[in-house]
Amino acid sequence: MAVGIYLIFNGNCREAVEFYSEVFGSVSDEIMTFGDHPSSDYPLSEEEKKLIMHTSMRISGDLIMFSDAFPGSPVTVGENVSIMVTSKDMEELKAQFHKIKEGGRVEMDLQETFWSKCYGATIDQFGVSWQFNHEE
Repeated sequence: MAVGIYLIFNGNCREAVEFYSEVFGSVSDEIMTFGDHPSSDYPLSEEEKKLIMHTSMRISGDLIMFSDAFPGSPVTVGENVSIMVTSKDMEELKAQFHKIKEGGRVEMDLQETFWSKCYGATIDQFGVSWQFNHEE
């Protein structure tokens, strides 16, 4: 199991990643844009398709992940940091998600996505944002 930090931006993720890359001498991993998403359920403009859906880099050995918010979803600075729990043990991941969501607010219930067999996001009872991701 691994725990990482996920930073969410309001359309300027690419700029932030380039800045952090320069500051820390790190190279970002592959950049996935919203245009790379296989679903057509959410029609996006050409500009929105260029926004970053996910990328990451190691800073001082720790994995930091980055994303722009989904187009049309506002970002409030201070609420744009999420803790990402990644595990190969799906049952453990599900148990942790169901415990931490109690008294909180589920943003995306556990479900299969195109990148994971099991992913979910929730805000816990203390206002902390969590993401849970199964990794094979």
